[in-house]
Amino acid sequence: MRGVVFKGDRKLELMQFPDPTPGPGEAVIEMKASGMCGSDLHFYRNDPAEVIRSLGFRDLASRGIDERAPVIGGHEPCGVIAAVGAGVDPGLFKIGDRVMVFHYEGCKHCDSCRTGWTQLCDHGATIHGLIAHGGHADYMKVPVSSLVHLPQEMSFAGGAAVSCGTGTAFGALLRLDISARDTLAVFGLGPVGLSAAQLAAAMGVEVIGVDISAERVSRAREFGVAHAVDGSQVDAVAEILQLTGGKGVTCAIDCAGGEVPRQQAVRSTRPWGKIALVAVGGNLTVDAMKDLIGKQRTVIGSYTFSEVAMKDCAHFIADHGVDVDKLFTDHWRLEQAEEAYRIFDGQAGGKAVFVF
Repeated sequence: MRGVVFKGDRKLELMQFPDPTPGPGEAVIEMKASGMCGSDLHFYRNDPAEVIRSLGFRDLASRGIDERAPVIGGHEPCGVIAAVGAGVDPGLFKIGDRVMVFHYEGCKHCDSCRTGWTQLCDHGATIHGLIAHGGHADYMKVPVSSLVHLPQEMSFAGGAAVSCGTGTAFGALLRLDISARDTLAVFGLGPVGLSAAQLAAAMGVEVIGVDISAERVSRAREFGVAHAVDGSQVDAVAEILQLTGGKGVTCAIDCAGGEVPRQQAVRSTRPWGKIALVAVGGNLTVDAMKDLIGKQRTVIGSYTFSEVAMKDCAHFIADHGVDVDKLFTDHWRLEQAEEAYRIFDGQAGGKAVFVF
């Protein structure tokens, strides 16, 4: 089978791998869609081994992982079960089922794993597309415990979005405990930010979207953003205060990263406001007393989502008719991977996906 391997320095290779065979408790997924995520660019642009070490993954050999072996990228997988191994209950998963893949594996026994937060496994999570083969391939082998049924109302591309980007947005909204009583400012209107806006709007939340890209700002209203703010033209915090009668929003999400949008996310909230930090990398630099303590604000770190939340996100989308497919502006074939990531690296468009 074919699989995309990131080489760093903006290079990748479409390599040949043996077709996987499922072991006990495993399934092989025939890929139908594999989303391209902004975090892929860390491995596309930089030495993948260095990125892995910077994320705290060390001594992988002790876990039976060969650090020198090529790893297939992609952590937004969705497809159809092509084969199952021994011990798989056909009443739960069977050949032909449409499934999304929760892209983390853990020990299955610690409290984090048992509650669906496998990425926080006490013994170290294995992340597909990072240190285990991911979804940018014809097939993918995973434990059936990482599978989530894809609702019939959703496309495979939509399921791929939920497998990371859109699911991450949903996870942040859950962490904020948001409801229709709230107002939400979303900083960064890329795929995750637009997903947050789209889902929050479906929950009845008034959404203010902020970005410094005029193109993204103009597109935001299609995703339920009530007020779209171009942060390159106006002071985003002042604009949000004006829109909220001087009070600020009750909740904010940073999906942009960088010091400025994170500061703005904090300072755009009213007293007792809640801020979820989603974007990877960078720091938050604020005045502890003026910006946090004196305003009784709460800053929340939101690391993707639980496996249960992934299922809930998919069913929320299906039940509320959320058009998650609208996120995708680019559809590619696997053999177009070099061109796909070259364009995706510019981060000028919407979400991209490989379709099979």
